[in-house]
Amino acid sequence: MPRLPRPIAAAPYGAGLLTAVCALALGCGAALAQMTAPDFPDPLAPKLQTDPRKPPRFQQFGQAAQPQLGPPTNFTPQPSAAGDTGFDSTNKNKAKNAAKAKAAGKARPKPPAGDATAPVAPAISPYQKPFQAPGNGAYTSAPPGAPPAEIGPIRKPVSKRKAHSEPDDPYAPLGLHAGSFLLYPAIELIGGYDTNPARAPSAKGATLYSVAPELRAQSTWSRHELKGELRGSYTGYSPDDEPTLSRPNVNGKVDGRVDVTSMTRIDLGSRLIVATDNPGSPNLQAGLAKLPVYTTVGGSVGVGQKINRFDLSLKGDAERTTYQASKLTDGSTVSNDDRNYDQYGVNLRGGYELTPGVTPFVEAGTDTRRHDLVTDSSGYQRNSKGVTGQLGSTFELSRLLTGEIAAGYTRHDYDDARLASLSGLIGNASLVWTANALTSVKFTAASAIGESNVPGVSGSFYRDVGLQIDHSFRRWLIGSVKLGFGLDDYVGLSREDKRYSAGAGLTYKLNRTTQIKGEVRQDWLRSNVTGNDYTASIFLLGLRFQQ
Repeated sequence: MPRLPRPIAAAPYGAGLLTAVCALALGCGAALAQMTAPDFPDPLAPKLQTDPRKPPRFQQFGQAAQPQLGPPTNFTPQPSAAGDTGFDSTNKNKAKNAAKAKAAGKARPKPPAGDATAPVAPAISPYQKPFQAPGNGAYTSAPPGAPPAEIGPIRKPVSKRKAHSEPDDPYAPLGLHAGSFLLYPAIELIGGYDTNPARAPSAKGATLYSVAPELRAQSTWSRHELKGELRGSYTGYSPDDEPTLSRPNVNGKVDGRVDVTSMTRIDLGSRLIVATDNPGSPNLQAGLAKLPVYTTVGGSVGVGQKINRFDLSLKGDAERTTYQASKLTDGSTVSNDDRNYDQYGVNLRGGYELTPGVTPFVEAGTDTRRHDLVTDSSGYQRNSKGVTGQLGSTFELSRLLTGEIAAGYTRHDYDDARLASLSGLIGNASLVWTANALTSVKFTAASAIGESNVPGVSGSFYRDVGLQIDHSFRRWLIGSVKLGFGLDDYVGLSREDKRYSAGAGLTYKLNRTTQIKGEVRQDWLRSNVTGNDYTASIFLLGLRFQQ
């Protein structure tokens, strides 16, 4: 039979132990009753008066922290405008940390011999790798106790973004905001002297003045686009003998784009030209008292579609040209209704983005011209049909070369069999090459077919090329050199005129709104028909005001 455990019997010493425990509990209760709330800190309560530079969670483990009343002895109170805790507004630690970082690259001083209290730097293994947080490719601070190490080059701080971005040119106009449009108005007031304003073999000079306002507009929409440019001028001469050479010149256009989708767009355009025939042109009647003014108004609408890198567009175009009646020196007038005509055309263009910024294209179009009168004053039927084809490319290479260049062939056939077909090579270009920060080069080329009212002459073929070089001697002082060449071919008249031009100009920019401009230019015309050559020198000085 197993033995049961022996029960503990009450011993004399058990009563004494129970008595001691009760006495100790009564004494602790009395002591707790005598202590006030400030004298007994709650170990779970946050320490409001502590060093924000060494929060409790970063303090080293060791001996138990002793209760402390008031701020620590090594704690510097914050300025009166800041609290005792939170962000350190004195920036004191920044200077201290900068000093520590600067001293980190220097060798540590060796402790004096026999000094057992000096800290000893731990040995650094040549295979020791900088500390790297798991799952993160960027290096972070080394763990506590590791020696400081420099990893890679020192990164420069990121520059702060300007509150308002300014254009690269400190003298460029800032423009005016009008709703969702940015407007750039300007006007030029020019005076000078022309040694041959009539462009005739017998030179007779005259002073001149010119008022040339202009306006550019650009939309700031996130989608779609609308932009326009209008330039006008009126040039007057004194003395201004008959024929009166004072005349206006206006050239404006407005282009728009409607983004139907990200790949489909609608292209819109309009244009306006107000000018006169050049003095000395064979299209001018004899005995004129004033150069007749003609006006051309046109517009176009088309649709464009992008297919990956391929861009295809189809555009329809229409324009109207009208001439004023010619005023003669005897007081009579001569109608120019036979020179008024309408033109309609269709143009198809396809381009492929070969590389970013370079898009070669091929373009083909046809047009028809219909005059108000079936026959002109000389009995010729001048209605015609034409076709044009061009090959070219657009450029936008890192802003070093921008623009478009194209070359092709055109042909116009007239209803009247007595008028020869007008055909030949054409070229159009508008390229800007930024050679360096101080020098830019602009190349232009244009071809056009003009109507004629001279008996037996089908029309005139105009070809022009120009080169302009701008150099900045200073950001406010710009020098320009201009060279030009033009060829006028009158089909059916056996006349060919060659025009040359050379000039130099200087622009002094006072500020963003005011400029002083000066130019000297020399013009020549050499014709295969005797009696049409001329030479002219032009001197211009003016002011430009822009916004």
